Amino acid sequence: MKIKIIAIIISGLVMFTACNSTSDKTESAKIENKGAVQASYAPQSETLPSFKLQSADGNIINLADLKGKKVFVNLWATWCPPCRAEIPSIEKLYKKTDKEKVAFVMLSLDDNFNSAKHFAKAKHLQLPVYYPAENLPAMFNINGIPATFIFDEKGKLIKANMGMDDYNTESYVQLLK
Repeated sequence: MKIKIIAIIISGLVMFTACNSTSDKTESAKIENKGAVQASYAPQSETLPSFKLQSADGNIINLADLKGKKVFVNLWATWCPPCRAEIPSIEKLYKKTDKEKVAFVMLSLDDNFNSAKHFAKAKHLQLPVYYPAENLPAMFNINGIPATFIFDEKGKLIKANMGMDDYNTESYVQLLK
């Protein structure tokens, strides 16, 4: 019984874990070194920002052009253990969603985009991986990763998670319908 209680406590702590930036990032992917997960998050904007991203195949898109779909944006990096730990649940959620109605943006904050592309290929991820093609918008300048932002079809922020979560749940499937 004691082992089961300890396991529950440890998994609860892991669910609220986030990585801090430990090295200087390029200006386009900077995260402040101030502490662990933010206790509360009040975005400076409640709408999908206009922000240029580079896809794994080199194309540049604007995040704001995804309006009309629900948009799931996850900030992550290969050097972040909680980020890597939650990706399989995001991949499962991705496979359950209608790609005509939902866009996924796995926004790598690695120093080198090749790290993220190699990671995605090695893990056989179908999730689309992107890299900042310009400075991060204020909304995405956060204290730790992983962080997830979900926007509705009109571009309104409907959910923000700071830290790790399990996205392979019915509540997320319903949110993205």
